[in-house]
Amino acid sequence: MQQSTTTPPHQSAGAIVEEFLRLVMIPDPVAASRFVAPDLAIRFTGGRPMRQPAECSAFNATRYAWVKKKFESTDVVAGATHEEAVVYNTGTLYGAWPDGTPFEGNRYVDRYVVRNGLIVQMDVWNDSAEWLLVRAGLAAPWANQGADA
Repeated sequence: MQQSTTTPPHQSAGAIVEEFLRLVMIPDPVAASRFVAPDLAIRFTGGRPMRQPAECSAFNATRYAWVKKKFESTDVVAGATHEEAVVYNTGTLYGAWPDGTPFEGNRYVDRYVVRNGLIVQMDVWNDSAEWLLVRAGLAAPWANQGADA
C-alpha cells in the first residue's frame, strides 16, 4: 500500500486498520491479507496465537453464527510515524450465537502495530468468553450486559 506524502502517518495507520477490519468482517480474509505483513503475529482472545486473518475468521465461525464490529473509535497513539504506529480500535460486537440467539453490546478492544503500511501485530480482547459463561449458567449476569446475552 503506497503511503501518501500529504496524509499524516497516524491517519493512514488508522485507515489501514479500519479497512482491514471491514474486510475481515465480510469475511474476506484473502483481501484482508493485503494489509498484513508476512510475519504477522496475532494474539486472539484467550491468548490464542495465530498467524493469518483466515485463522481469526475460522475461530469466529466456531463461536458465532455471525459477528460484526460496531466501531466506536480508532485511535492512533501519539508519536506515530509511517515506519511504526500503534492503533487501538474499540467498540462493541453484535451478531448471533451458534443457536441463532442475537446479541449486541459485547465490548472489544483491538490493538495493532502498523509498520511501513502493513499490520505486523494484532491483539484482540472482548467479553465473549464471559458472556458464554453466563449463557452456560457458570457466571451471574451483570447490569448492562446487552440484549439476549
